[in-house]
Amino acid sequence: MSTKVKIRQFVLSNYLFTDDESKLSDSASLMESGTMDSTGILELIMFLEEQFMIKVTDDEMVPTNLDSIDNVVAFIERKRQSS
Repeated sequence: MSTKVKIRQFVLSNYLFTDDESKLSDSASLMESGTMDSTGILELIMFLEEQFMIKVTDDEMVPTNLDSIDNVVAFIERKRQSS
């Protein structure tokens, strides 16, 4: 299963309570759309750390890295390349 699919499934099932892929755009802001709040972002970070065996540092907890499916996937890929 691809990184994008794992992240989409996590967000869809835990925040939108559906498996309907059409309910979530890859580029949509998770915060602005109301899909997640700050607590949801922290839960997403815990999921990413466990699922992808990475460490998200305080300075990486920014919208550029975590505010859309596309941003999260790009962030994970950068983390993998740097390790």
